[in-house]
Amino acid sequence: MHTLHTPVSDLIRTVAREVVLHHYQQLAADQIDEKTPGDLVTIADKESERRLSAGLALILPDASIVGEEAVEADPALIERVNDSVAWIIDPIDGTHNYAHGHPPFGIIIALVEAGETVAGWLYDPLADRMCHAVRDGGAFINDAPVMARESGNALPVAAISTLFIPEPRRTALSDAMRGKFTMVDIPRCAAEQYPRLVLGQNDMTLFERTLPWDHAAGVLFIQEAGGKAARLDGSPYRPGDQRKGMLAAASPAMWDTAAAIIV
Repeated sequence: MHTLHTPVSDLIRTVAREVVLHHYQQLAADQIDEKTPGDLVTIADKESERRLSAGLALILPDASIVGEEAVEADPALIERVNDSVAWIIDPIDGTHNYAHGHPPFGIIIALVEAGETVAGWLYDPLADRMCHAVRDGGAFINDAPVMARESGNALPVAAISTLFIPEPRRTALSDAMRGKFTMVDIPRCAAEQYPRLVLGQNDMTLFERTLPWDHAAGVLFIQEAGGKAARLDGSPYRPGDQRKGMLAAASPAMWDTAAAIIV
């Protein structure tokens, strides 16, 4: 595990308990806003990011901090993911679910050095499940090492996020996958989607939008667990790369199978 795992995990759990769960199913209408149509933010997102930013600054004072809501206010801040050391924060991943009073949702933190993710944390506050990964050091769930496994289904289980895929590519994708995969709903929460790949619930998933606060930690987690996440052309995902499209799978072989069908 990363040398900062304990203080970061403790901070995440504290903010989850005192902010995220404190407001869960208690939000008033005026505490939920819409950044863009369908993209919600709540008072809890903002308070969580403030608390996480302050705590991470104490843990690693020289690191830049890139939070989802801070970037919403000042888009130029996203360039800081390429600084020598940077924290990337998703204060509540799955805000749409959270704002509507149902799971899944979580907190995601990534530590990036020179544009490469070196550690990541994905936390489910309701289940108290902490997924953690460290570059070249493995993947863990609640401090126990974990390896990704396929579902074993006759047809691989695919969770495809089509929310941001335009037509006609959306229809072409559905046609290509028909009869080759068992299609399931996405959780609308990357903090849940990546663990599903590792735990044998899903075999592959496709993302169109690949914002760093959603994916930097999860990509490292699936990779360190023995799965694979990469751009559709097979190139590595990097937090500062603003291209769209990424395929993740429970194993490199499953990635190759899926890519041959959908790319």
